[in-house]
Amino acid sequence: QVQLVESGDGLVQPGGSLRLSCKASGNVGSIMILGWYRQSGNRRVMVATVAANGGTDTGPSVGGRFTASQDNNDRHTVYLEGNNLIPEDTGVYYCKAVTINRDGTMSDYWGQGTQVTVSS
Repeated sequence: QVQLVESGDGLVQPGGSLRLSCKASGNVGSIMILGWYRQSGNRRVMVATVAANGGTDTGPSVGGRFTASQDNNDRHTVYLEGNNLIPEDTGVYYCKAVTINRDGTMSDYWGQGTQVTVSS
């Protein structure tokens, strides 16, 4: 089992910046990927991810304005940084962990989500 706790900015002005953090606990040794997803209405999209080896990826729908990174001292804490935010970036941001189980299967764990609103 992995537990995820998100925290960070709630209200951001258009053109402003965003920084969210996600701390994983529990069976962290099984984590393969930590990432961020955004839900707006009934649509959930991948924003950015960080793999256990430090490799990063950014979702194609967010225009390269977001980056996920690991904490320098704790690779099970990941950050999401965004810049030049637009109202369409409004949504609930979820942290997700992808883990590998002893039998080789994969599992997904989700945080509780944090609301981000981009508005003046």
